[in-house]
Amino acid sequence: MDKTDILLLGSGGRESALAWKLSQSPLAGKLYIAPGNWGTQQYGSNVKLNPLDFEAVGEFVSSHGIGLVVVGNEDPLVAGIYDYLSERHPGVKVLGPSKAAAALEGSKDFAKGFMARHNIPTAAYRTFDASTLAGGQEFIRTLKAPYVLKADGLAAGKGVLIIDDADEACQALSEMLGGMFGHSSERVVIEEFLSGIECSVFVLTDGNGKYRILPVAKDYKRRGEGDTGLNTGGMGAVSPVPFADAEFMRKVEERIIRPTVDGLSAEKLLYRGFIFFGLINCGGDPYVIEYNVRMGDPETEVVMPRLDGDLVELALAAASGDLGEAVCGEKPKSACTVIAVAPGYPGKYPKGMPVSGNLHPEKSIVFHAGTVADGEGLPVTSGGRVLAVSSLADTLPEALALSYKALKDIEFEGMGYRRDIGRDVMQATES
Repeated sequence: MDKTDILLLGSGGRESALAWKLSQSPLAGKLYIAPGNWGTQQYGSNVKLNPLDFEAVGEFVSSHGIGLVVVGNEDPLVAGIYDYLSERHPGVKVLGPSKAAAALEGSKDFAKGFMARHNIPTAAYRTFDASTLAGGQEFIRTLKAPYVLKADGLAAGKGVLIIDDADEACQALSEMLGGMFGHSSERVVIEEFLSGIECSVFVLTDGNGKYRILPVAKDYKRRGEGDTGLNTGGMGAVSPVPFADAEFMRKVEERIIRPTVDGLSAEKLLYRGFIFFGLINCGGDPYVIEYNVRMGDPETEVVMPRLDGDLVELALAAASGDLGEAVCGEKPKSACTVIAVAPGYPGKYPKGMPVSGNLHPEKSIVFHAGTVADGEGLPVTSGGRVLAVSSLADTLPEALALSYKALKDIEFEGMGYRRDIGRDVMQATES
């Protein structure tokens, strides 16, 4: 089979892990990452392109003979990059959903309505806007604490509030509808709180009913150890997840994955790409917390090392509309990633701090997330989540030991990371 030149859109740890996996395929020709980061240049060529500038992306696709576009993050998908490229550059294959299907992540209200229409288990909910503020506050008082308030639109992972006090929740609803998250919170979804353990399930689907289930992961959102402190984009992740056993995954596939894929077809929502199911295990039964229309971050940094299959082959097959016999297995090993963050994250943090030390450890992979090159081409920090240190081993304790060992040999001013990633999983396994 001929090699395919690939354009990967994005610049974070997720895109670093995708670039790492894509570059290993014998089917991969030239790999471009736009805009990429300091670390992605080891897998391909970074390109100064804004993924939301569709015209510039299209011109690059045309001028460089790109055969496959892999969209890393949600913003271009929700804005309609699949539709734009498919219409203007029909020769290129695009891995990602259409704009209409991307509403599964772009609108919490749409996603909840979709689940209701297809009998997919999720928390009870109602949606409110500024004109129905009073009704929303009344609805809050009918629920048991804690109260879950979600901005309807994209809010960079920060649009969800979980509040224990009803009065505070009513005030927060007023503030959200008043512009706390800009246009994203012009509507707010209020839903019942579900108690349980969360996990992330990923599926690659071809838009024609076929799909492959990728390795399951669990991430850690809170900044502080013991799941304390502010919510972040993710401080680490592990895979596999012990409670996601064969029986649990049978329920996930039967009650959630298959109805979602069938529902997309029934509603004529073209979807050729990754579906991220944010799930919660409530007494052995899976419920959907949210959909994302791309891979997760930092979960991708543990899913890709465990993925046993050719990612380019899978991506081309899915984007062509027929997964056929493309193989997607998982290695019988454990993976972890620990995120090194800038001081102050997830609040205000400095940028431009030199990153030094051993960035190529023998037994771990350092996926760059928030780095750029300085004037001399050396790495400096450019984001809150700076590095994702991933390891693969026979057991989770071994993998974690490798990542923490590697972190000791990496430095940037004020570097922080959680030292308890995976501890809950290991304790559950031991008991």
